[in-house]
Amino acid sequence: MVRNTDYSSRRKSVLSAAINRHIKNALPVASDDIAREFDLCSATIRNIFSELEESGYLKHPYTSGGRIPTGKGYRYYVDFLVQQMELIDEEKQHIVKDCKRKIRRLEDALENTSEVISEITHYAGIVSFLEWQDKIFYKGISRILDQPEFRDVDKIRMLVRLMEDKARLLDIVNRDFTGKVRVYIGSELGFPEMENCSLIVSTYKLKNRPSGRLAVLGPMRMDYNHIIPALEYISDVLTDVLSTM
Repeated sequence: MVRNTDYSSRRKSVLSAAINRHIKNALPVASDDIAREFDLCSATIRNIFSELEESGYLKHPYTSGGRIPTGKGYRYYVDFLVQQMELIDEEKQHIVKDCKRKIRRLEDALENTSEVISEITHYAGIVSFLEWQDKIFYKGISRILDQPEFRDVDKIRMLVRLMEDKARLLDIVNRDFTGKVRVYIGSELGFPEMENCSLIVSTYKLKNRPSGRLAVLGPMRMDYNHIIPALEYISDVLTDVLSTM
């Protein structure tokens, strides 16, 4: 039983390490890279990679070479393996300063927040207000298109078309969910245009009731460790800002 438990923990650690490495450099992960990290032989890591691939957590992007995470792999990573970072004080101060600019109109505050989200996460920042069914604010689409996953012209065209379709985008961002943050990965979004994307959504309040959503749209290969707590913090700051308007 102890051996089985140890081996299960090792598999989880290898999966986490592989996903972290892919998030960082956007390249297929070789067994040699992970073997050095764990002080194991490459053959052992290759066997674990094969098992993770058979289970649907990793895949070969090419006929040979390393592995990359699948949507299922990222889902397991987000649900069980993510170690959320604590935002540094400097970053918190930057968020507070930018969110608390002298803005008097709700519309301006929401548009400003979409820009803050994009600057902090380096992806697209999206903000909705539930009472405005036809209005959405977003900044930073070009940041997504700079990612290696979107070098294909057809993928760019499809994603831009979706972002311009406000009704569909609102339908995604405003979906009901429990808890403070929800992460949608790849096919979970329900649109072929977003099969390579993840969307992290949080809520903010106005007058002590849920009033809208904040979201980060980026590739599946995003830094969940940082972005999830960053979005939570921005939603708290926006709620505080709106309470004074």
